[in-house]
Amino acid sequence: MKLSHSLLVSLAFVVVALAAVAWLYPSLPQQVPIHWNMQGVPDGYRPRPWGAAMPVLVMAGFALLLWLLPRISPRGFELSTFASVYALLMLAVQAALLVILLAGLLVSAGYAVPMWKVMSLSLGALLMVLGNFMGKLRKNFFIGIRTPWTLASDAVWERTHRVGGWIFVATGALVMLAASLGGPRWLTFALILLMAGSCVLYSLLAYRRIEHR
Repeated sequence: MKLSHSLLVSLAFVVVALAAVAWLYPSLPQQVPIHWNMQGVPDGYRPRPWGAAMPVLVMAGFALLLWLLPRISPRGFELSTFASVYALLMLAVQAALLVILLAGLLVSAGYAVPMWKVMSLSLGALLMVLGNFMGKLRKNFFIGIRTPWTLASDAVWERTHRVGGWIFVATGALVMLAASLGGPRWLTFALILLMAGSCVLYSLLAYRRIEHR
């Protein structure tokens, strides 16, 4: 996907968010929940204008980042070397956030939406998409598994992202399975922490092996 085409898709997400906000706004309470705890209970609120505007602002912010990041990448770390993958992954993140944010607005407007399940399924699907394309990422400062060891070595970056892709896919599948079966909510956080720790540890071990340390 060309960057110009992906930018159009990103802007379409902004339009979808704007249309959803316009539709739901009259039904929203004066204080709109914007954060839920592990029990699925809202514990953060914003006044209705700001709470309703959040999906639009987040989508617009991602559209801006999609356009901006390739233009500010330092020499030697250009995103243009994998522009299509970069665009696809940015859109995947934006789409997952749009689903979660709109689900939150629907809950606020009185619709019976299982917020935690929506969040977990969206996150799991996103991890699987990221994992499938992880091996095609090239060294950069904005997206990927960026540790001191992956940024110090092209070989470590490549190996870590190849293995990390499988870890991301497996974690995403487990998160979605846990959400579908009604597993404990702490399990999602535990799986993500395990995924992150595994990727960091592997990058260190790969660096030590490659550098013979």
